[in-house]
Amino acid sequence: MGNLTFAIIKPDAVKNNYTGLIYDRILKAGFNILSAKLTRMSLAQAEGFYSVHKGKPFYNELTEFMSSGQAMVLALRKENAVAEWRKTIGATNPADADSGTIRKDFATSLGENAVHGSDSDDNAIKEIAFFFSDCELISNN
Repeated sequence: MGNLTFAIIKPDAVKNNYTGLIYDRILKAGFNILSAKLTRMSLAQAEGFYSVHKGKPFYNELTEFMSSGQAMVLALRKENAVAEWRKTIGATNPADADSGTIRKDFATSLGENAVHGSDSDDNAIKEIAFFFSDCELISNN
């Protein structure tokens, strides 16, 4: 298992002023933040980032939502990072998320579910590279 994952604090959570609370959860879960930045994706960027979902019924809604406001993108490190982050954020649908997870506590709906997490080690590397250059990743060895 890899030690890197990618996360987004989505526009709904940024708008609702949950960024600091979610950062706190990230640190308390033992992740090291290698890089983070506030951004606003253009529709074209959101379409590129979520291109794996093109053609699915939720694609247009997702890309419009992700380009609707500011989002915080993060590169995270921890042993078994992808699985650990997905455990920390909870199920995609906040109604199904375990108590104490980020989505259970901060998401408003299935479509506006507060955070994104990579679903595999390979995708984590691709997603990190989509938003960060190598020189932006801080190593704290």
